Amino acid sequence: MGFEPTRLPDEPVRIEPRNRALPLNGSDTENGLVEPAPLTPEPTLSGEPELADLSPPRLGVVDGAMRFLYARGVSARNLVRPFHKPSRLRILATVDEPLPGERAAGMALRAGHFLIAGKRLGVEAADYGSTSLSPPVARTVHGFTWLADLEAAGTRDKVAPVADDIMRRWMLANAEIGTGPAWNVGHVGLRVLNWLVHAPLILSGNDRSFRASVLRHLSKTALWLDKQAPRGGAAHEVIPAWAAITAAGLLLPDGKPRRLFGEAGLIAALGDTVGEDGGMLSRSPVDQIETIAILLRLSACYRACRRDPPAQIQVMLSLMMPALLALTHSDGTLGSWQGSAPLSADRLALLTEAADPRARPLHDAKHWGFQRLAVRQSVVQFDAAPPPSGRQAHGGCASTLAFEFSHKEQRIVVNCGGAALAGAAVPRRIEDGLRSTAAHSTLMLGEHDSTPVEPNGKLGSGVKAVTFDRTKDGSASVLTASHDGYVARHGLFHERRLALSADGTLLEGADALLPRGRKAKRGDHGYAIRFHLGQGIEIGHQLESEGGKGFALAMPDGSYWQFRTGAPGLVVEESLWIDAGGHPRGVHQLVLTGSVGRDGGKVFWSFKRMG
Repeated sequence: MGFEPTRLPDEPVRIEPRNRALPLNGSDTENGLVEPAPLTPEPTLSGEPELADLSPPRLGVVDGAMRFLYARGVSARNLVRPFHKPSRLRILATVDEPLPGERAAGMALRAGHFLIAGKRLGVEAADYGSTSLSPPVARTVHGFTWLADLEAAGTRDKVAPVADDIMRRWMLANAEIGTGPAWNVGHVGLRVLNWLVHAPLILSGNDRSFRASVLRHLSKTALWLDKQAPRGGAAHEVIPAWAAITAAGLLLPDGKPRRLFGEAGLIAALGDTVGEDGGMLSRSPVDQIETIAILLRLSACYRACRRDPPAQIQVMLSLMMPALLALTHSDGTLGSWQGSAPLSADRLALLTEAADPRARPLHDAKHWGFQRLAVRQSVVQFDAAPPPSGRQAHGGCASTLAFEFSHKEQRIVVNCGGAALAGAAVPRRIEDGLRSTAAHSTLMLGEHDSTPVEPNGKLGSGVKAVTFDRTKDGSASVLTASHDGYVARHGLFHERRLALSADGTLLEGADALLPRGRKAKRGDHGYAIRFHLGQGIEIGHQLESEGGKGFALAMPDGSYWQFRTGAPGLVVEESLWIDAGGHPRGVHQLVLTGSVGRDGGKVFWSFKRMG
């Protein structure tokens, strides 16, 4: 039984690329030697977050004028203390880190090397001014995200000398403000925020001259960010920048104008980059996780100054966590989507507890685009939206209509993932391959990606619209979607139907190629449908019957599943999967092959638990 001709529905429900974001527009305290100001409450929320909760905060005439003038270059001292000498430069409060780092990475730093996505880089051997650092390494080193890991690796007296050593090496290589690879706006935003949150760690040395130079560098960097952040950019650049400006306004002297300026910029940036269902326009779980972590650290800065953050920040966290949790598998780990690697269940639980302990996975996310079925102990994740576009498409993947499938602790069908980690343990040479359609569990037509992957991190013109529907077929839960990524080249739509049984032990699928109009383009159109299998799955004997063919699949937990299909060709090939530590792991993939003519057709397949 092979492909069977079928037709495209006359009036599909279209999901266009996400271009509508939340309509947000934003709106001195001292600790240490001076008593903190009293708590100043912000508006509180009740119930579920709604877009109405995200209206801009109102400012009085004085505060509004202060923000306006600061944004146009008037110094904070002239606005806050016009007839006084400059305040002494210092950090005004001690911030409690809300997200403890990875102890293993911190211990590696104590042993003399960075551990970044599986890659080891010696502290002494690192070139802190080099342009050759890969993106994940540069973001960690220049963004000082390693400070949380180091702080988790021991007492202050044990880890402070390590931080001091790296700070000195980095400062020596990056003494000039705004010059060199360390001055990517996103890196700078992360760096300023992490320096402020971990100020006691980086200012614990006995060298007063060096502490003063760090503080001067921090102050000058914050002024540089004030000018750079309003120029805009992708979410992974502007959100850290605006958060850092706001944190500097909280924790550096005479900071109220900067804080008001930063709050307005941050809320506007979130509105431009987060969709109505809480998913970021980049559709990247990496961006989603980082943004949540940034908002949590910024909220900790507010608490350190005995202030409540703007209500919009907590509303945003309440929207973003359910969207992220939509990508959790039955074992509590994260799926491999848009270049991400699986986040461990422990790290994800820590993030959830800090952001919104009541958050539950979002099942129907039309704009975020990741649909979810959860039945008993089985989970299906389905990419039912176009890939990211425009400036948000950095590192995007051609994964439309791919899916992942898990049962209990076992990932059965996965995507390769990990493109965002390329340059660490993942070689840069395979980055584009990991972003391709072939690296995802979906159909590829004629050796072409559904959306072309370009080497500069962008995506070409491919999928423009996706239809989607969620229904019931008896007791089974059904997801159906189609996309137009192959229409221009082949004149065929790809439609996929996934049906999960009521007990979660049978997943039935159908992939159809549907002609546009009456006929597709002339000739045969070859296809390959790939199912990348989870780590540790052993492929047993081949199954043959009148209804088709298949394989027995032995799971690491001792259970057995069967894969069956009516496709004319079924082969086993090698594949790889990027694990939570950023390491490539060898796995297998099942590949269905065949071709269709101008009338298109349909092929059926299934995964069934046997015991």
